[in-house]
Order: sequence, then C-alpha cells, then structure tokens
Amino acid sequence: MPDLIDIGANLAHDSFDHDREEVIARAAAAGVSRLIVTGSTAASSHAALGLARRFPSRLFATAGIHPHHALEFGPDTAQELVVLAAHPEVVAVGECGLDYFRDLSPRPDQRFAFERQLGLATVVGKPVFLHQRDAHDDFLAMLREQIGDLAGGVAHCFTGTPAQMEDYLALGLYIGVTGWICDERRGGDLRAAAASLPLDRVLLETDAPYLLPRTLNASVVSRRNEPAFLPAVLDMTARCMNVAAATLAAASTANAERLFGLPPA
Repeated sequence: MPDLIDIGANLAHDSFDHDREEVIARAAAAGVSRLIVTGSTAASSHAALGLARRFPSRLFATAGIHPHHALEFGPDTAQELVVLAAHPEVVAVGECGLDYFRDLSPRPDQRFAFERQLGLATVVGKPVFLHQRDAHDDFLAMLREQIGDLAGGVAHCFTGTPAQMEDYLALGLYIGVTGWICDERRGGDLRAAAASLPLDRVLLETDAPYLLPRTLNASVVSRRNEPAFLPAVLDMTARCMNVAAATLAAASTANAERLFGLPPA
C-alpha cells in the first residue's frame, strides 16, 4: 500500500497538546507518512508553521482564517498571512471560505475575509484550502471570479451533492474526502458523489480531531479523530468509488504532491 498523505489535520488543536509526537508516530506506523496541518486562525497558522518546521518533510502547513473567525480579519491580517504563506513549509492559503450553517461570523464579514484570502493566494501563487457549508451559491460565485488567477485548490471536507461536486470539478478543484463518508446517517450525498469522483481529483483527509469515522466508533475510546485513522476513510472511499484501496491511495498521494508542490516521498 502506498504511503498516504493526510491533507487536512488540525494538529495545532489543544486536544493534541499532551501527545502530539505520539500522534505523528502513530500516523506513520499506520502508513500516513505526511500530514498537512491546517491553519484556521492567525494563531493556529503560526502554530502549524512551527510544527512543519519541527518535522521537516513530514509535516506541512496551511495559513488562513476560517469563516468562523472572519471577524478577526483586521487591517493587518492580510499582511500577516502573506508573510506566513511565503514560507516554503506553508503549502496553501486557508482554511478559508463561507459557512452559513453556523454563521459564527456575519455573512458580509465572511465574504470579505474570503475575498481577501483568494486575492492573497493569487499574490503568493499557492493553492487554496477551501471550506464551504450551506453557502454553495455564494461560494461558487466568488470562486468563479478569481479561479483563473488561482494556483488550484481543494474543496476541503466536501459533504455536498453530486451536482455540487461537478460544479467544483468544473473549476478544476480537487475534492477532499473525510470520515463524513463513513457516516451512515449523514454521508449519503457524499457517497453518491464519490461514485463519480475522478481518481485524478480525489484527496483524502481526516480533519482531526473532528469527524472520527463512525466505522471506528466502537474501537476508539477517546472519540478523538487522528491521522492514523485515515485508512478507514481510504477503505470506505475506495468502496464508494469502486476501485482498489491501493489504487486510490496512490492517486490521492500523487494528487496531493501535485496540488501542494510536495516532493515525492
């Protein structure tokens, strides 16, 4: 089985403070040799960069402001993100986008922060790590305005319908699949979409510590997701795509290397 890359792990989250190095070691033992650590605030983006520097060639980082934190996008935030994104360990701008499900920041502030980060990504020439929930139409319209200037991107933690997936594929985006696909209660749309997801556009991720695959519920006492559980996402996604797990693993790894400019292992 080819080594996997977890393209979205919130490893700066405080739930990993007591055993972060062990989590990284368990991931490697499970065949998840490289991780991209998600930045969702200025502080977590700095922390993600710090982790990538501590574990060179194994950990990489993103830098961005999640729509939940769009209110924190002040006058100096864009410049701070430009400086962060200039580091070679930072491979994408984000997590950025729109979230109308929780609306933890007002929608105009979300759109402002998203627009600024799309522009920032074009300046630094790095792909975007995208978040969208219950905001498909606005999200798609904003992306269409700037997609020609972007160095690609991934619809992180995609949970939408086959039609929504086709909209993103038409823009050249990759589709990030998490343990949501293992959820028999909520994952129906994603499983249906995965059936027609091209191998050259799929990326696998855990979104740890969130979205523990429900196929592992009985065996994980802590309820915390971690990168070592990415093979569970691989297995279910392979079944939905009707391909061998080894084939999907090789494709996801190659796609991650291509999108994020990672050197081959």
